[in-house]
Amino acid sequence: MGKFTPVAKVGAVKTMPGLRERKKAATRQALHDAAMRLAIEHGLDKVTVEAIADAAGVSRRTFSNYFAGKEDALLYGDEQRMRAILESFAARPPDEPSWTALRNAVDDYYRSLGRRPDPEWSMRARLAKRHPSLAARQMANYAAAEQNLTALIAEREGLPPDALRPRVMAAAFLSSVRIAVQMWTDTHPPRPLQEIVHEVMDEQARPFQ
Repeated sequence: MGKFTPVAKVGAVKTMPGLRERKKAATRQALHDAAMRLAIEHGLDKVTVEAIADAAGVSRRTFSNYFAGKEDALLYGDEQRMRAILESFAARPPDEPSWTALRNAVDDYYRSLGRRPDPEWSMRARLAKRHPSLAARQMANYAAAEQNLTALIAEREGLPPDALRPRVMAAAFLSSVRIAVQMWTDTHPPRPLQEIVHEVMDEQARPFQ
């Protein structure tokens, strides 16, 4: 199973992280940035955990405290992005239909970026196409995120956690994201990813509206 950290329940109050948590987040981000930079410069196969740790200015042991391997370090940005979308979904108005709330959560995320392009997402998607180990870890992370989203949808709709509708909706949403990213990386000239996500979600929306 992936390392995706579950998002808080619908309506939960978020607390500001303390100094220790902020330092840990900064170290984790530095390791991710180093992994991305080295993978782009040298190719994933030639990147080692030791090289990532050195580039981030930490020890090999410190790396192991944050990530199980280089694939996890590379995919940290994906995890953070999905967490942001799921947190936005959990915070959407309770009277908003779940599928609409998911679509609006995507828009919330892109508004937080100032509608700037997100080149790292494209780079990771291309790396995953070329490296089965990275693709496998990415799918494990998606599976973990799907479990979390299923629970959030079930809570939002007052359904049991094992109800069919939340499971189908969570799988449909995450498959929409995967398909949209694949289309985005293959489209020339490039189109906004947000626009493609909307198109794919519209194709899947009928059962949930």
